[in-house]
Amino acid sequence: MVDLMQKIISLAKRRGFIFQSSEIYGGVEALWDYGPLGALLKNNIRRLWLKRFIQDQEDVVLIDGTVIMHPKTWEASGHLESFTDPLIECKTCHTRYREDQLLKKQCSQCGGKDFTPPRQFNLMFKTFLGPVEDKAHLAYLRPETAQSMFTDFKTVQEAMRLKPPFGIAQTGHCFRNEITTGNFTFRSREFDIAEIEFFVEPGQDEKWFDFWLNQWEKFFFDLGLKKENLRRYEHPKKSLAHYSKRTVDIEYKFPWGFAELAGVANRTDYDLKRHAQFSGRDLSYYDEEKKKKYYPYVIEPTMGLERALLAILCDAYTEVKGGRTETTK
Repeated sequence: MVDLMQKIISLAKRRGFIFQSSEIYGGVEALWDYGPLGALLKNNIRRLWLKRFIQDQEDVVLIDGTVIMHPKTWEASGHLESFTDPLIECKTCHTRYREDQLLKKQCSQCGGKDFTPPRQFNLMFKTFLGPVEDKAHLAYLRPETAQSMFTDFKTVQEAMRLKPPFGIAQTGHCFRNEITTGNFTFRSREFDIAEIEFFVEPGQDEKWFDFWLNQWEKFFFDLGLKKENLRRYEHPKKSLAHYSKRTVDIEYKFPWGFAELAGVANRTDYDLKRHAQFSGRDLSYYDEEKKKKYYPYVIEPTMGLERALLAILCDAYTEVKGGRTETTK
């Protein structure tokens, strides 16, 4: 099956789908350029997503937030504290690994088995705003699109006169300084996310979770992916993210095995309350009919466009015995 992945990688380059970034300089690990066919295919997936979930749905609106946000955003969201992976380093050759992904506890470069104790490595890329590079001007490239949908919640809700249940959607570039990359475009350091934050009244969250899980799964069926190559994975409570009440992944059977293609999470009211706390702004919603104020719960369906594209390439890859004929052209 690894051989199959190599064939797909070779075909993707040869036919103009995906190339390694800056290839003439030796390339950059886990960064990919999309060629003429790849760019069109990824854009087609995005257009289908926009039509299905924004244009054809009255209760979801679209925004386009910035890649760089106020640093306080990431403190409130928990990313500065919790968006980390355990990093270990080979004491012989100094190659670094994500601890939970080094299965044999042996360095793949030199064969060494002596590693440093694990330390938490934050996955956000750092940059600086303005000409001064100091702590006061420190900023981060967003690792997800979700946070601007929370910080803009009140503004969007009031401007569009929305009442729960309603969604705010966004698609765009995200950046994660992954320790361990691989499997072609599956785990990249720059990638496109398409996701929705769907705001509901507390107590209605489980119903809407099931609704969005079914809608998300159906989207992949409608893309043409084979049903036998898709499955659901329910995260056990002990492995849930700090903001999640429930998370279910939609997994695809890639050549190396089943892996996450998309997911749906119940983020409860965690994000709105945290941003209200750190900003000092009231981000609650007042229901005029019921005469009550509450912080909406959030159901978050999310997917990576690159992973969807890779799944389509894997699903469509077919070898014709005997090569091309008049009937297979």
